[in-house]
Amino acid sequence: MDVKGRELMVVRAMDWMKTIGKESGKDLEMKRAAHCWCGLESAMTMRSLLSDHSHYVESFRLFLENSTEHQCMMEFIQKKLPGIISSIGDGKSQINVLSVGGGSGEIDLQILTKVQVNYPGAVIHNDVIEPSAEQITCYQERVAKTSSLENIKFTWHKETSLEYEGRMKASKEMKKWHFIHMIQMLYYVKDIPATIEFFHSLLEPGAKLLIILVSGCSGWARLWKKYGSRLPLNDLCLYVSSADIEEILDGAGLKYQSYELPSHMDITDCFTEGNKKGELLLDFLTETYNFSKTAPLDLKNEIVDDLKKLEYSEKKGDKYLFNNNLSAIVIES
Repeated sequence: MDVKGRELMVVRAMDWMKTIGKESGKDLEMKRAAHCWCGLESAMTMRSLLSDHSHYVESFRLFLENSTEHQCMMEFIQKKLPGIISSIGDGKSQINVLSVGGGSGEIDLQILTKVQVNYPGAVIHNDVIEPSAEQITCYQERVAKTSSLENIKFTWHKETSLEYEGRMKASKEMKKWHFIHMIQMLYYVKDIPATIEFFHSLLEPGAKLLIILVSGCSGWARLWKKYGSRLPLNDLCLYVSSADIEEILDGAGLKYQSYELPSHMDITDCFTEGNKKGELLLDFLTETYNFSKTAPLDLKNEIVDDLKKLEYSEKKGDKYLFNNNLSAIVIES
């Protein structure tokens, strides 16, 4: 199973690690120094889950098997998206769609199918911003194997959202879009307010900007807020939730509507000492490589105890279901 979003963390992390590796030793030391937080001594024995590609992939696959993340996004696209995009292309023979962080295209093609249904006969120009060549290749292969895409023209841009923004501003030819979407990608943006402001400025009148990321009411948001400073920092992604995005949008005076996408992850195995699946899920939850073996005992016990609480998980029978809710935020032009 291939889901746009967290699966891209490893691919992008590897690309960015190569870039960081080119910095001078002094620069790297300064960067490390900036990563001071409570419990530094213990954190030095822990390292980011992203530091081991294969281990991350294994834990991510287990996350997908135990969670309903994929299903909740697909349900939103099937049930809510048609209404959201019902007026973006009224009277137009051409509709421009921009995917920011398009990944391997699985979710993108589902979105495009809904645009096709809403606007039969219209030519759809779908541009994709994606920094990973590997993901672009997967996207192109997916398109080649998918029928009924004849009226969709694809263009891929191998670059980050910041690189795309710089290129557009330098060219002074800002293309406008009827629909822009950013799905599970704002974690990788250093200046989120500026990024949202830029892409919002590219919307045609009546267009929409869709953002999907973890809910501010999710177990993720609570876990990050309480324990983020005690877990390994990787300098590659940010702990950001829908609550942070809504605060930014409110400050900018932008009109938007939020949708909660209910989702859960079965973390029952996390509470059985020595359970391999449970340890991998704890690694994914904490974004820490071999968390159970490297975390200080007090931190491990605190997190494991908290994960059983109602703020993080719901108990159903003998199962603990972690709150994996997402939020979809639709911003008006």
